[in-house]
Amino acid sequence: MVVKACILSVSGPELLPAEAALFRAENPWGVILMGRSCISRMQVRRLVAGIWEATGRQTLIFIDQEGGRVARLKAPEWPLFPRGADYAALYAADPETGREATWLGHRLIAAELASLSIHADCAPVVDLPVPGAHDIIGDRAFGADPASIADLAAAALKGLAAGGVAGVIKHIPGHGRAFADSHFELPRVTAGDNELAKDFDAFARVADAPMAMTAHIAYDAYDPGKAATVSRIMIQDVIRGRIGFDGLLMTDDLGMKALGGTLTERADASIAAGCDVLLHCSGFLKAPEDILAEMTEVAKAAPALKGKAEERADAADAIARRSEPFEAAKGWRRFHELFPQLGTMA
Repeated sequence: MVVKACILSVSGPELLPAEAALFRAENPWGVILMGRSCISRMQVRRLVAGIWEATGRQTLIFIDQEGGRVARLKAPEWPLFPRGADYAALYAADPETGREATWLGHRLIAAELASLSIHADCAPVVDLPVPGAHDIIGDRAFGADPASIADLAAAALKGLAAGGVAGVIKHIPGHGRAFADSHFELPRVTAGDNELAKDFDAFARVADAPMAMTAHIAYDAYDPGKAATVSRIMIQDVIRGRIGFDGLLMTDDLGMKALGGTLTERADASIAAGCDVLLHCSGFLKAPEDILAEMTEVAKAAPALKGKAEERADAADAIARRSEPFEAAKGWRRFHELFPQLGTMA
């Protein structure tokens, strides 16, 4: 059966019959679980099993589990993990310890995810924050310079991969200079090429990542007024060319208000610009029927996954099918030594 080049979502903790029917008919390449779909361990396992039954294959399951304020798996059912800024603080004091902590934290995240049959994490954040910008990135960042951010992002990717979880670097080519939240409007970055070179450098240092998520940001220096997600200039010349990223490129959530037009128009423009896969999370909607309607529109607009996009998808999927031995109890003991305040982190 044809696999569609999209990642869809689920409206709640159970896969509804209409959602299962959509998955059977359209066969999305992946499914992402939002917080609304994550209540307990047994519930998530049942949900994943239902998704797999509907698609007839072990569809790759995604989640946003960075740690800190971006974590779909919440305490007390699941453990807390530090923010990017917490790893950065350790790294500033001692780079080796910072790298160890970041690898271990993401190896532990991978263990949690893999136990739920979730094998793709929309992390790590590789954005370079700047003073005065919107705090949508803020403490999610691994530091304030390209070298340290990339060093820790590489450790995070390795930790995830060691646990059989493919990472997704975000938000390429850089969200840190945005002065607005792309969930609600299209941010415009006015920085020139010399400044943006720093943002691009962070991503270039981890350009071998299996997957990346675009930024719904317009960059005046390259393609004014057009979000990178739908800009052929930004994708072909900057992301693929200058940064050198050749992994699977997915859109940020097509439901975000930074992109104008209908969902179909957004989908068509994203694919035409060079994105491999469409992501739709329905983060603004509550009613299951509204979520289903939007998912259906995106799925219908998604092309078949084929050619170079399919090769990139297969490479990412391969990471999700292998893991290395790991003593979780020992790992947690060391992690608590590195972060003795872990139990009180918000």
